[in-house]
Amino acid sequence: MCSLEQFKIDLKGLTSEVTTYEFSLDDDFFAALDETEVESGSLHVSLSIRKASGFFELLFHTVGTVDIVCDRCLDLMQQPIETDNRLVAKLGSTTSEDDDTVMVDENEGMLDTAWLIYEFIALAIPIQHVHETGKCNPAMTKALEELSADRSGDEESTGDIDPRWDALKRLKIEN
Repeated sequence: MCSLEQFKIDLKGLTSEVTTYEFSLDDDFFAALDETEVESGSLHVSLSIRKASGFFELLFHTVGTVDIVCDRCLDLMQQPIETDNRLVAKLGSTTSEDDDTVMVDENEGMLDTAWLIYEFIALAIPIQHVHETGKCNPAMTKALEELSADRSGDEESTGDIDPRWDALKRLKIEN
């Protein structure tokens, strides 16, 4: 099991102007977060923290692949991920998140980046996840084609077609 402690950054303890961290994410990271959108993958995260007066600028660079379900055939597929994200952290009296700014309790001074990294990865996944052409599960593709053919056959056998659709079909055929 992956320990998420390594992702907790002590902002108050940073001494140099720029500090860098490197994280390797694997299936254990995703299992520790216990989320369903992304459950496995292999990624590398480079985090650079620039300390300025009154705030910290965090630059995340994430590259690798995640395993997600194909929307078409429901098999797992590898989705390449490469994303750069910027976040500003400030020390304050409360903890809050607002757009690209995170307020960290100054008494504690700890910023947990594990969930932030997960969100950046999830946001980098395209809305539609499908295998490349010809890579889908052939049995599922065949079943989808059969169901699609059955459904289109039912529509044709329901009777008369609205004349407006006939006119549109003629336009389609002419072009």
